[in-house]
Amino acid sequence: MKSVFDKSTQEQLHRRLEGLEKATVGQWGKMNAAQMLAHCTATMQVPVGDLKVRRTFISLIGWMFRGMITSEKPFGKNSPTSDEFLVRGECDFEAEKKRFVETFNKLSQGPSAVTCLEHPFFGKISGEDWGHLMYKHLDHHFTQFGV
Repeated sequence: MKSVFDKSTQEQLHRRLEGLEKATVGQWGKMNAAQMLAHCTATMQVPVGDLKVRRTFISLIGWMFRGMITSEKPFGKNSPTSDEFLVRGECDFEAEKKRFVETFNKLSQGPSAVTCLEHPFFGKISGEDWGHLMYKHLDHHFTQFGV
């Protein structure tokens, strides 16, 4: 399973990001490209401790789905997300792209950059698992936008 901690995977993700434009339209879902970047940035802020997300009652069963983190099976289209990660307002594409890169660079330093070992749905996960999960999440949204 790929990880955001792997240098070649980081380079691949940067190339895919460069293929994304403000006018790029998602193949499913409601977000535009700028909103998707804001959404992905918010999710990357959790493992590095820059965003605290509360656990909900559904997280009581999340541990049963932990295998999804390292599974090669991609996330399904229109998968549910926590309210904290929903982006409803308009976003500036260039500003969100810059925030995305800054947060990605902070996270991609390695498992030692991970300060939160509690995922709001999956429960306790390792720094290595965060690396796999964040790759899988970014791949899901870059695929959504055809990059």
